[in-house]
Amino acid sequence: MAVADGTTQMACTPHIFPGKYPNSSETIIPALHALQAVLDAQDIPLRLFCGADVHLAPDLIERLGSGDVPTLNNSRYFLLEPPHEILPPKLEDFVDRLLEAGFVPIITHPERLLWVGRHFEMIRRLADSGCPMQVTAGSILGAFGPAASELAHRMLKEDLISFFASDAHGTTWRKPLMANAYQTVAELVGDEQAEQMFVERPAAILANAEPAALTGSGRRAGTRRRVTSDGFAWRVVHRILGSAS
Repeated sequence: MAVADGTTQMACTPHIFPGKYPNSSETIIPALHALQAVLDAQDIPLRLFCGADVHLAPDLIERLGSGDVPTLNNSRYFLLEPPHEILPPKLEDFVDRLLEAGFVPIITHPERLLWVGRHFEMIRRLADSGCPMQVTAGSILGAFGPAASELAHRMLKEDLISFFASDAHGTTWRKPLMANAYQTVAELVGDEQAEQMFVERPAAILANAEPAALTGSGRRAGTRRRVTSDGFAWRVVHRILGSAS
């Protein structure tokens, strides 16, 4: 289904939530390798990458450092899912600690977090601090209701979206589809910006590129902090990248 829609590479990002989703690198990586083997055996041209959609936890920095919590393709980037219902206290301080430790949290589906409409300035500040924003492709199409759609369009207008992801959870609901959203975004902001948000920036993340490669045309990554690296080459994904988070 994903390949038929145009996806050739996909980040597999199951939840890690202590007490609810007890996943780790030890469980995720073997499952990913097993699925990749099935795809290869059936000649399905889809390359999988490891990751996780990680919830806030006191020991998160330590678990990232030990490798127990996987980053995206072993890069500095990882998906961070804040609580849906309330803005957690000291979220910015926690993000600063992550950045200081060398990890870049990608805020997942902020448009679907119930508190964002009341605290939209927090999204701006997190983006300015160096956190990429991942918006669900279906949100721009209205699949998650009017509130999520309105916030997705607002973020797009304000150049706050780093990239889109499918956030696929199956083949009947939350499907791994991206093409319609790509077309809609291209109509709203142009082909070049759509290519950035659906192709080039996801490729930059998998290549562990500098955070500046993930910013919108009118923004700078990490105005409060800048995370650097060396030795990782830019790679290009030529088709739409999905993310199963």
